[in-house]
Amino acid sequence: MKPQTPDEVLALLDGSSTSAALGAAMELGLFWLLAERPLALPEIAGELNIPPRRCSYWLDLLCKAGLLEERSEGYAPTATARESILDVYSQDTWALLAEESRERFRVLGDLPSHLGEPGSVWEIQGLSPPMYIDQMSEEPERARRFTRMLFELHEPLAAELAEFLDLSGAKRLLDLGGGSGVVSMALARRYPEMAFTVVDIPNVCIAGRELAAEHDLADRIAYNPADFLTDELPSGFDVALECDVNVYSEALFRKVRKALDPGGRFLIVDQFAPAEGIAPPPRLHWAFAGALIRPDYAFPTAAQIKDQLERAGFELLPDLRLPSAPGPSERMTGGMIVIEARA
Repeated sequence: MKPQTPDEVLALLDGSSTSAALGAAMELGLFWLLAERPLALPEIAGELNIPPRRCSYWLDLLCKAGLLEERSEGYAPTATARESILDVYSQDTWALLAEESRERFRVLGDLPSHLGEPGSVWEIQGLSPPMYIDQMSEEPERARRFTRMLFELHEPLAAELAEFLDLSGAKRLLDLGGGSGVVSMALARRYPEMAFTVVDIPNVCIAGRELAAEHDLADRIAYNPADFLTDELPSGFDVALECDVNVYSEALFRKVRKALDPGGRFLIVDQFAPAEGIAPPPRLHWAFAGALIRPDYAFPTAAQIKDQLERAGFELLPDLRLPSAPGPSERMTGGMIVIEARA
């Protein structure tokens, strides 16, 4: 929303309560509760254990946002909510997206007092930012939910990559930080002779194996539990892939080069910064959240990644721009660039 009038500016200031109301609706499963039939206020308040008047204001906020409508028989999702929420992702994916957004921005309550801090806005408030790798390492259920969420979010991107990339003749692919294995699964369907190895943390690999089995690809995709930054990588691959991981360094690239056979290809797919210090447009909110932890936080540019690749001994090949995948969210798929290098 780009405000053009004073009332629209005031509405934008009120947006934090609307956003919080929407997030709560997703975490509490409101849209799915109302998906089959409308419910009256007392039924909703009782089902979700919310004081009735508070519940009424909450529901009215969601009506004002165009996501609920009040009918004679009760509240129901609007056509917009069905098309943009219920028909797009699963209930648990929406719930985790809302939960993660709430976790990332817990520090915004007193932002004017802390925005000028030279260090972490979290630390000055005695808080710790969410550390997703640590969470998933310690909590198998969180890892399972996160892995399944990313599987859903990345399915359109994976399908587009499988159609776009020419891996003819390749036999073994290393999927670095591949999580659920969603990209490997899409590639496995196109290239039946290829074998795939996903490297990710142990709890994510457990969730990935479950998904591969559900999609009848357990015999095609191996899951190697490891921290790819600190542990040794398996070797003997003719292709390595790092897709939407945003973890890059010269040291990591040297490890990838050792994992590849001579002449092997390394493909990096991501939304890179258009210039140094500028966030990729779909990731501006992520950049702001990162800068609240570390003031100099920045997404890398493609040029910075290519410089690291060359220093690690790779030969650069021409970049490719991935067409935007047809899917529900341009944020997840738009502006993807494929950097390719040869060992």
